[in-house]
Amino acid sequence: MQIVETSNEGLKRAYTVTIAAATITARIDDEVTRIAPQVRMPGFRPGKVPANLVKKMHGPALHQDALSAAIREAMDKLVADHKLRPAMQPQVNLGEGYDQGKDAELTVELEVLPEVTVPSLDGLKLEKLVVPVSDAEVDEQVARIASGAKSFVDAKKGKKAENGDQLVIDFVGKLDGVEFEGGSAQDTALELGAQRFIPGFEEQLVGVKVGDEKTITVTFPADYPAENLKGQDATFDITVKAVKVAGETAIDDEFAKSLGLESLDQLKGLLRGQLEQETAGLTRTQMKRQLLDVLAAGHDFDVPPSMVEAEFAQIWQQLTQEAAREEDPAAALKEIEDEKDDYRGIAVRRVRLGLLLSEIGQANGVEVTAQEMQMLLQQAASQYRPEDRQRFVEYIQSEPLAAAQLRAPLYEDKVVDFLFDKAEVSEREVTREELQAAIEAEEGAEAAKPAKKAAPKKAAKKDEAKDEAAAEDKPAKKPAAKKEAAPKAEKADDEAPAKKAPAKKAAAKK
Repeated sequence: MQIVETSNEGLKRAYTVTIAAATITARIDDEVTRIAPQVRMPGFRPGKVPANLVKKMHGPALHQDALSAAIREAMDKLVADHKLRPAMQPQVNLGEGYDQGKDAELTVELEVLPEVTVPSLDGLKLEKLVVPVSDAEVDEQVARIASGAKSFVDAKKGKKAENGDQLVIDFVGKLDGVEFEGGSAQDTALELGAQRFIPGFEEQLVGVKVGDEKTITVTFPADYPAENLKGQDATFDITVKAVKVAGETAIDDEFAKSLGLESLDQLKGLLRGQLEQETAGLTRTQMKRQLLDVLAAGHDFDVPPSMVEAEFAQIWQQLTQEAAREEDPAAALKEIEDEKDDYRGIAVRRVRLGLLLSEIGQANGVEVTAQEMQMLLQQAASQYRPEDRQRFVEYIQSEPLAAAQLRAPLYEDKVVDFLFDKAEVSEREVTREELQAAIEAEEGAEAAKPAKKAAPKKAAKKDEAKDEAAAEDKPAKKPAAKKEAAPKAEKADDEAPAKKAPAKKAAAKK
C-alpha cells in the first residue's frame, strides 16, 4: 500500500492511496477458503466445491467485499501513520477505470481537527443567580389548582347567567336552516367565559335563565377541523336546562386528599419542589451561558469548514421550519435570510465551543460510562416501534458517529458540571424576571452573535432558554474520531398544539 500526501493547507488534507491488486486478490482467496465448506452445489459433496467454482458463483460479491475491506484498512492506516484527527468522514473516491485485477487508486480528501490548547481553569469565576421560592408563590399555585378543580352547584331560581357560571344546555346546529351532522347535543355543560366553544357562542348566552330558549348565530373559524363547516355561518337553537354557580373550594387537608395526597402540607411541599426545580433549571442555563461566553471570549482558533456547514445546516433547517409556521411565512423567511451571516457566525461559535469542551473533558478524564451509554441507548430506542428497536440498537452499536451523537448531550452536561465544580462561584438572589433577563442578555457576546430582533419570533428557541440567543449556546457535535463528543443541539418543540377535532355530537365546541 502506497500513501502520498498531495495537499496540506490549513485544516485540509489530500492524499492518493494505492492498494495493490495482490492485496485485494489475497482477501478474496481468504474469503473463498472461509466460505467454501458451507457452499452447496449439485454434483459435489458438501464442502468439496472447488475454489474456482466458488469464485465463479460469488465472484462479484466477493470482490466488492474485499475491495471495501481493503479501503477501510487503508483509511485506518492513513489516519494512524499520519496521526490525523478527522473532523468529519473523509471523502474517498475510487479512480476511474478501475477493474478487478488492477491496483486500486484512491483519492482521499478530509479536514482535520485543529490543535486546541486546553485552558487553565485557575481563576475561573462565575456568578450564580438564585431565585428563592416564596410562600406566596406556593399559595398561588395551590389556588390555581383549586380553581381548576372547582365544582358547580345550582344557582338561585331566576338567576341570570354570568361569566364564570356554568350552563347545562341542549342545542341544535343548522346550516341554512338544515341540521348538520355533529351539530346537536343534549345536557352539555358549558362554562361561560372559558372559551371552549367556537367564538361568539358563549358570549350570546350571558344573561339567560333556566327555561330560556334562544337562537344564536355564529361563524365557524376558517381553520375549523371539519371541512364542511370552515368559515360557515350557522344557527344554534339553545334550550337552557340549568344555571349553576361555582362552589367555593376550601383549601385544606380534605382538598389535598381529593388529589390523592395525605395533607395540604404535602401538596405545598410538592409544589415548592417543582418551583425550585424550574428555577434551578433557569439558573443552570444562566450559568452555562455565562461559562460559554467566558470560554468563547478567550479562544479563537480555526474550525473545520465542513463541521461549520453541518452545524449551520441544522440551525437553518430549524429556522426555516419555524418561519413556515409564522403568520406571514414569507416575511419571516426574508428576515432570517437578511441575517444569514449572523447565523453562520453562530455555527462557527458552536463548533469552536464544542471542540473546546471536548478537549477540556478529555484532558480532565470526563467520560460517559458504559452504563450511562446503555441507559441513553434504551431511552432512545424506546421512541421507536417495538419491532424497530433492536435494529436501532444495532445501528448505534455499529456506527461510531451515530453513537457519538447520542452520547453528546450527556457528555456536554458532564463537562459543564466539571467546570462548575472547578469555578469559584458566587451567589446572588434575584427575582425570576431578573434571572430571565440575565439569560436573554447579550453581555459578553461575540461579534458573530446576531441581534435579538432575528426572526421568526420562535426561531432557535431551546428548552433550556426561551429566547433566540440561546441557540448559539449549544456547542456543536464533535466528530466520532474523538473519544467523546461535544453536545448536539436539541430540537425546539414550542409549537402550539393543533386544535383538536370536535366530537360529532358537539360541533359547537372548539
